[in-house]
Amino acid sequence: MKADELAEAGGRILDAVGTAIVGKRPVLEKMLLAILCDGHVLIEDYPGLAKTLMAKSFATALGCGFKRVQFTPDLLPADITGTYIFDRKASEFVLRKGPVFTNVLLADEINRAPPKTQAALLEAMQERQTTLEGETHPLPSPFVVFATQNPIEYEGTYPLPEAQIDRFLLRIDVGYPTREQEKEVLDRRRQRGTDEVEITAVANPKQVLAMQGAVEDVHLDDDLERYIVEIVARTREHPQVEVGASPRGSLALMKLGRASAALKGRDFVVPDDVKNVAVEALAHRVLLKPDPWIKGVRTAGIVREVLAAVPVPKVE
Repeated sequence: MKADELAEAGGRILDAVGTAIVGKRPVLEKMLLAILCDGHVLIEDYPGLAKTLMAKSFATALGCGFKRVQFTPDLLPADITGTYIFDRKASEFVLRKGPVFTNVLLADEINRAPPKTQAALLEAMQERQTTLEGETHPLPSPFVVFATQNPIEYEGTYPLPEAQIDRFLLRIDVGYPTREQEKEVLDRRRQRGTDEVEITAVANPKQVLAMQGAVEDVHLDDDLERYIVEIVARTREHPQVEVGASPRGSLALMKLGRASAALKGRDFVVPDDVKNVAVEALAHRVLLKPDPWIKGVRTAGIVREVLAAVPVPKVE
């Protein structure tokens, strides 16, 4: 698949998802970038902003399997990965697969489950496999996790360990719609006469894998590689930062920059492709020192400072 074909396919996917989601095209594009990069997304925003609907809409438009897990304090690892149960008719133990065996998994309110259950996703997210009773089972391809968090309720929650947050390619927020967009949400609901939104599948898992493969053919100039490395290195040197982004952050910028270029129909990366995804790709990988955090400094602002300070290379 060539870059122009990927851009056309990506446009169809975004248009299909747009039949359910009003006015959030930039957010949808970043979610699609994560899918093209074979990565996972952490969506952190207030209730009622269509986080669940976005994940489900992408699964439908991509023609992929979809499972949703509501994370609660009593959720067990086996509730996600599955377990072996005894089949009396066959007189043997058989595997009952959990919801992780799908293409698109929605981990809703992931911080409400205890760390042991959160950790059940680690192997699946990183290795695309899960191990049960000493036996390793590969997960379907493609495999994408969309996890959600509520930023206003912390009572009874278990904050995600930094190691697990770092495994998300992007952390994004949705934001409230404008008055005109919210009016359109009401208009569409009134015209449909039902809460359910019908979305047409415009792709299939095989095509998604072909799109992911096409991203690998996008050219990245040496100067842009140095630009990415410089951005990430400066997050480590910032005086208000305790721990900067790791090389995983550099890899995230590289992959997202190539996917962004391909989604625009180009077979080469330009600096804007990197800059447009840097905050969402790096902010959750940076830890601030206690004093700046108390004073209201946030990691997204640190990444924007770094972007403004690093000289942008000229790409021929």
